[in-house]
Amino acid sequence: MATILVTGGAGYVGSHACKALAGVGHNPVTFDNLVRGHQSAVKWGPLEVGDLLDPDRISKVISKHKPEAVMHFAALALVSESIAKPQLYYRNNVEGTENLLNAMKGGGVNRLVFSSTCAIYGVPESIPVSESEFAKPISPYGDSKLRGERMLAERAKSYGLSYFALRYFNAAGADPEGEIGENHDPEPHLIPNVLAAAAKGTKLTVHGKSYPTTDGTCVRDYVHVNDLAAAHIRALDIIAGDGQAISANLGAGKGYSVMQVIETVERVTGNAIKFDIGPDRPGDPPTLVADTRHAVDTLGWEPKRSDLETLVSDAWRWTRNR
Repeated sequence: MATILVTGGAGYVGSHACKALAGVGHNPVTFDNLVRGHQSAVKWGPLEVGDLLDPDRISKVISKHKPEAVMHFAALALVSESIAKPQLYYRNNVEGTENLLNAMKGGGVNRLVFSSTCAIYGVPESIPVSESEFAKPISPYGDSKLRGERMLAERAKSYGLSYFALRYFNAAGADPEGEIGENHDPEPHLIPNVLAAAAKGTKLTVHGKSYPTTDGTCVRDYVHVNDLAAAHIRALDIIAGDGQAISANLGAGKGYSVMQVIETVERVTGNAIKFDIGPDRPGDPPTLVADTRHAVDTLGWEPKRSDLETLVSDAWRWTRNR
């Protein structure tokens, strides 16, 4: 059984990764400041409360637990908030990652699985988006993650850090067993907001209907959070600590528009969704769909629960249980 430090392990994807780690016999140690994560989501392994902006604290936690590797989820991740407060994102996401990397080096930890994002691509020139797409983020959030990847690449060359950067498209769904799920405040993501409208009968705002897509609403690639967690386990097994530098897109390889998501939620829940059309949202590319061939080749990974009906059904079960 290996001890794995999981930064942001009290958050959405991080908590699902902790469950997956425990499921294959590892000991996940969550490091989280609990500002946006939830202590109730830390059910597998110990919790160390701390902030990556406190380098002494993260160094002490690494010294105490002596992890064999790190999964790094801790980050601010709201595109609109990053546009309004860019320095908050650069300090938290970039400086925090640098502090973690310094603490890992000081503690002799040389393997890292990094939670990255398709937001590094900005508005892609081709769909589906492959890893060869030129990175040109259009939000401080995407730029902060790209800077994180560049720091990893520099350290892989300078002292042999091994890392796997996993570029998520749209994480969605919930633990099929209902133990954990998506719980943001405020909630920035489409599927839980549509499900909340279905549960409460409230009105939803659709951000823009003039995009160059089939029905005018944004198209996104939704990948089940359990599939993301499984990819992290595979990535952990691949990196061996000898300067490997790997990145891969994680998505379902299929896109759905906002209107298609609404229609699926109506079908799964049996409830009609009321909505208004609002203005386009800054930082939103019209279409983002992953080319997943590299993930299949490098990880031997394919999503198991990322069809939209299953995603929505798992998330609806979590919503009703809450």
